[in-house]
Amino acid sequence: MKTKYFTTITGTVVLSTLVLTSCLKDLDTVPIDPLVITSATVYEDTTAYRQVLAKCYAGLAVSGQQGPHGNPDISGIDEGFSQYLRQFWLAQELTTDEAVIAWNDGTLKDYHFQTWTSGGEFIKALYNRIYYQISLCNEFIRESTDEKLSERGFSDAEKATIRIYRAEARFLRALSYYHALDLFGNVPFVTENDKVGAFLPTQITRSDLFNYLETELLEIEGQLKDAKTNEYGRADKAAAWMLLSKLYLNATVYIGEEKYTEALTWIKKVIASPYSLEPEYAHLFLADNNLCNEIIFPIAFDGESTKTWGGTTFIINAAIGGNMSPAEFGVGGGWGGTRTTPQFVDKFPDISGLTDKRAMFHTSGQSKSISDIFLFTDGYAIKKWKNIKRDGTPGKDRTHPDTDFPVFRLADAYLMYAEAVLRGGTGGDVATALNYVNAIRTRAYGNTSGNITSGELTLEFILDERARELYWECHRRTDLIRFGKFSNTTYLWEWKGGIKEGASTSSHLDLFPIPSSDIGANPNLTQNPGY
Repeated sequence: MKTKYFTTITGTVVLSTLVLTSCLKDLDTVPIDPLVITSATVYEDTTAYRQVLAKCYAGLAVSGQQGPHGNPDISGIDEGFSQYLRQFWLAQELTTDEAVIAWNDGTLKDYHFQTWTSGGEFIKALYNRIYYQISLCNEFIRESTDEKLSERGFSDAEKATIRIYRAEARFLRALSYYHALDLFGNVPFVTENDKVGAFLPTQITRSDLFNYLETELLEIEGQLKDAKTNEYGRADKAAAWMLLSKLYLNATVYIGEEKYTEALTWIKKVIASPYSLEPEYAHLFLADNNLCNEIIFPIAFDGESTKTWGGTTFIINAAIGGNMSPAEFGVGGGWGGTRTTPQFVDKFPDISGLTDKRAMFHTSGQSKSISDIFLFTDGYAIKKWKNIKRDGTPGKDRTHPDTDFPVFRLADAYLMYAEAVLRGGTGGDVATALNYVNAIRTRAYGNTSGNITSGELTLEFILDERARELYWECHRRTDLIRFGKFSNTTYLWEWKGGIKEGASTSSHLDLFPIPSSDIGANPNLTQNPGY
């Protein structure tokens, strides 16, 4: 049975986490009235710290305190749209050749057409969700200093346990700040060192935020549990190594400096860790994918305990429509939303799935080309994600899947190694890179027929292979920007730029705008160029 440790959150602890962010002082005073909640009553033992940390993890998976709706974390958008992974997925996938959606809700179509503005409600929801998550982590970090633990009378053993929790909260905050760095560039910056209460955050430059994240991850790396020794769903050293590797691999975009050698340093540590490739590619996206030894850090979902209209509930249900059978995916119905573009389909020479098993397309009743972006049957559907276990039985709930989302997995590290080597990073070699790429392709083909030679291992190949291996896993926008194929480029896909044939778009779109509501409310903020 799948164990989701963060689903043990209690309502009192969740409520107190939110209440504490508005308390200005006297947080260590225990009130006479037992119904009054303060940090002293919340953080009374290690179990309580664990429960509040659980909310920090759950912030990536759920959209509110009740689930799947009824008490949202953030306002200003329908709670079904407001979940962290759902908003991140929309921004990373709908803006690229990997996905389109049939829904015409608000400004959602702007993602396809690359016509978004600072007033878009989906960009605002993504931004707000990132900062809500950062505020949760800040509060936990603020309440878990050595000084706080000593004041509260914790033993040395208890302090050691809570210090590990604190390192995990810092990792989770770094992950969200990394998303802010990648998506928005120069952003508001708040840490545990800022006083609790209403104030206007200052804006940190992209370069300074890069440096902060580098320092933060290097510091906590040694404080996290060793790779593959933590509970499933919690961060370990390998998760920090992956995030560092991502930071360095994209450094040319973020700070204009090459950091490929640094990327290789940490990628090699990931590869040398106890994680290993899952023998069957399809198992990585099933309801019991927690059994896969390849997944380094997931966003964990459970059909009973993490009910949400976002996450893998959205990814699986939105991809079913037309004449597709919902039972094949372990759900009771489809939402008729997401498909893919013909340009992505063409990454696979054989789309049947009989050659490359990663080609998971539903073509019956679907046209390859997209004449009407709002018609589900225009565009091939994707069958990659399912609420089915590897034994063929469905997950616990026919609407809300048990399927976890792999934020980091080993195959990505293999491809990152190859890319860093090809880009000139030292500490690696082409022969090893080729072996890693061919290990991925051997799994995909079931034999060595798909293996490539060293002459075929090029950066262009790596970009296409990343698409074939990692599609719909929230990498594509970042990858296309790093390879110079997102904006101001001849690489086009249907409906990019708002026309069927696709059109090149302005390079200012490599960053999303700071929401106009935040610009208007905070005079310390300057909008990104072009908006």
